Amino acid sequence: MRRITLWLLSTVAALVLLFSYKTSTMGPGGESSAIAAGSDGSTGSSWSGTDDGSGTGSAGSPNDSSGGSPDSGGSPGGASGTATGSVAQTRWGPVQVRITVSGGKITDVTAVQVPDGNHRDQEINDYAVPVLRQEAISAQSANIDTVSGATVTSEGYRESLQSALDAAHLK
Repeated sequence: MRRITLWLLSTVAALVLLFSYKTSTMGPGGESSAIAAGSDGSTGSSWSGTDDGSGTGSAGSPNDSSGGSPDSGGSPGGASGTATGSVAQTRWGPVQVRITVSGGKITDVTAVQVPDGNHRDQEINDYAVPVLRQEAISAQSANIDTVSGATVTSEGYRESLQSALDAAHLK
């Protein structure tokens, strides 16, 4: 009887330990971290800049989703400023980008948030984010290739980038 009790308790203890073990495939568990200073943690898109030649002096409110007239066809050639994309919630954590626009062209893309729940996430993103940045600047759109080994981050990056492009009224 004593052996059965000891066996049962050790089995239960082993199962509890097994099910409470967190693996690297479980994601960051809802934690998020900003990699750029000054991130306010907002989840919506925002634009702060000017649309030269558009006839208005205001860029609209940060959460304005109207985007001007439906047939405006995008931003005029002289748009300048920054646009922050919405947070794309991915399997491994949030992804958010900010674009800098000058003369209606993307001049820089900054990753505001990327998954960094463990060392492997950081290793992948240290490689993938610069590649995605260069692709976005070269393509001048969210139509960019997926980085091998960083598929989930690439998808979130594209989603947030498209949101930032929409906020800046770029195509």
